[in-house]
Amino acid sequence: MSALQIIGIALCFTIPLVGWALLFKQVWRFSALYRSGQPAARTDNPTARTWTLIKEFLGHTRMSRLPLVALAHWFTALSFLILFATLVNAFFQLIWADFRLPIIGHFPPFEWLIELFAWGGLIGILILIGVRQLAHPRTAAGEAGRRSRFFGSVWWQAYYVEFTILAVTICILLLRTLEAAMLRISHPHESIALHFPLTGWLAGMWNGLSLGAIENVVYLVATIKILVSFAWMITIALQPTMGVAWHRFLAFPNIWFKRESSGRTALGALQPMVRDGEPVTMESLEELGEDDELILGVGKVEDFTWKGLLDFSTCTECGRCQSQCPAWNTDKPLSPKLLMMTLREHANAKAPYLTAAAEQRANVLEQDSALASLLEVPLIGDTGYDITAPLTAYNPHGPDAIIDQDVLWSCTTCGACVEQCPVDIEHVDHIVDMRRYQTLVESAFPNELAGLFKNLEGKGNPWGMGARARLDWAKDLPFEVPVVGTDIENLDGYDYLFWVGCAGAYEDRAKKTTRAVAELLHLADVKFAVLGDGETCTGDSARRAGNEFLFQMLAQQNVEVLGEADASRIVVTCAHCFNTLKNEYPQLGGSYEVLHHTQLLNRLVRDKRLVPVARPAGEPTKSSAKDAASTANTVTYHDPCYLGRHNQVYAPPRELIGTLPGVTLKEMPRHGERSFCCGAGGARMWMEEKLGERINVNRTDEALGTGAQRIAVGCPFCRVMLSDGLTARQSEGRFEQVEVVDIAQMLLAAVRTEG
Repeated sequence: MSALQIIGIALCFTIPLVGWALLFKQVWRFSALYRSGQPAARTDNPTARTWTLIKEFLGHTRMSRLPLVALAHWFTALSFLILFATLVNAFFQLIWADFRLPIIGHFPPFEWLIELFAWGGLIGILILIGVRQLAHPRTAAGEAGRRSRFFGSVWWQAYYVEFTILAVTICILLLRTLEAAMLRISHPHESIALHFPLTGWLAGMWNGLSLGAIENVVYLVATIKILVSFAWMITIALQPTMGVAWHRFLAFPNIWFKRESSGRTALGALQPMVRDGEPVTMESLEELGEDDELILGVGKVEDFTWKGLLDFSTCTECGRCQSQCPAWNTDKPLSPKLLMMTLREHANAKAPYLTAAAEQRANVLEQDSALASLLEVPLIGDTGYDITAPLTAYNPHGPDAIIDQDVLWSCTTCGACVEQCPVDIEHVDHIVDMRRYQTLVESAFPNELAGLFKNLEGKGNPWGMGARARLDWAKDLPFEVPVVGTDIENLDGYDYLFWVGCAGAYEDRAKKTTRAVAELLHLADVKFAVLGDGETCTGDSARRAGNEFLFQMLAQQNVEVLGEADASRIVVTCAHCFNTLKNEYPQLGGSYEVLHHTQLLNRLVRDKRLVPVARPAGEPTKSSAKDAASTANTVTYHDPCYLGRHNQVYAPPRELIGTLPGVTLKEMPRHGERSFCCGAGGARMWMEEKLGERINVNRTDEALGTGAQRIAVGCPFCRVMLSDGLTARQSEGRFEQVEVVDIAQMLLAAVRTEG
């Protein structure tokens, strides 16, 4: 044996033992940390979960929005698994330079696979390195480059992972060329092309070296490959918050244990507060004993479920969520990525206490005064951050608060973060859980929400208006609108219950949508009725503001009324009502077939019960309180978050626009699943927007940039926000002929005929 070979064997048969020991120790530590979280049932339908995992990993379906990145990452991810065989082979090559794995080592298809993924991994990581550099904050827009999706990511960790993959793939390719060179010398009649189709052409670089010299190079390269690989293992074992590396392992369980076993994202319904596997209700609170522990929402990191703690560890800091977040893109402190990273760092800092046995916790705190101090730091509070330095709103080690309250309350719950995340992190659920604690336990919520809660509790609507005014929208209609409980006993013999919603009943602009839909249903001879003053708010804003018990009160009242009305099929004009009735009321015993009005109207047009024939003529005229119809030659459509991302309803509104004669749809750059929020969700409709740029103005400017004469919406919340944005621009003397309308208003203009 040469000195080089002896040194290689000595290093490579000792250092890996340290690596494996540290890795298993860290895995056990992770397991203990996750067990310290609250329980969560995530094992239903294991077959579907396994199939989802296979599809998401092998198909990289969650990364397909960035095709080049997805392809590059696919090769690097699969090469990590497939090329493990070359690591095993390298250990034997330290002893026998020409060693090949038994059976498969000389099997051509296996060799082709190895070479394909070695080259694919190398090219893939070079592409990813290039993408990271092109998107670096140093060249990005915003303060200190905050528009970069990598702003706030831990750079040395990313660079280290990239270096490791680059070095390992280069070593594998070099070893393949060395093996080809040895084969030429020892077995000159063997086909190089058969066994080394993608590396044999490089074997000539070793021409002139003797077999012994080539073997020494094999020892050297194999040693480098092994040491680089296990240096990486040791590094990540000592860095449990290194998500850019740990996601290679943790993404698999995180995807398998995702909220929905069907594979859909964690959007739509919010999860109820749970204690011991059962939803927390006012009734269950009354049954608690004096010694029973009660957790309302999340006030400490250990109040998260074990799946939440796993989510934080899995974050790979890719910044897709950050790049799509409406709060972050309008210069507010909320970044879903930074939030996950901070919770990960904080959980790791508290891990020695959380994972210690109960009788050992006092000793742990005595030995670590910093940890003892950390236990006193509130999860949400006032950090005194600088708005121009958003990173200062996140302090995983305190001293004042871990996360600033402005971070928590900037969220619109639009779901863009969840939709974009490649490893299925459930950001919205975690944010609402923290809001629940702030609202129900600390009573620490924005002042404006106090009025909202009071109006919802006392009047059953956010505006605080009387129930009798709920039918004002129907005044002067040329037909009667039946009211359940007044005109009819129940919905027997009727096609649909028309759920008007609070905005549709009280907000002047939204009333036009309500009238338009009612007229269209009447024209299509659809039998419908309304609840009138029997309807109350669905509770969407209360729930997303963290007031779970107020939501339950409103929802239970509505479920009871709907049951008495014998409602089974409901049509709604509000995306938030649509989501709540369809996805959340089943949690309280109310299951219905719920249609958004664009879905129903699109169906009626397809069935020829509504026939659009009229074309826009001359200068477009705007709608009025009595005449809801409005149309123009060009329209752009804004996807409501709670219709689109939360419920995947993208096609019906566009198909409906496509049926309008003479009307051209001009899409905004951000549309469909990448649509930008109007700023109203997550109860933000009722809060002042004091930080950064107004979200609704940002979105309105994008809509106006298309040159369209009409901005079409499918939700009254969106209508209010975009109308306010348009008014701000019209006050500057521009865009006077533009109007924000509901698609139903444009359809109404198209189905009306002269005479």
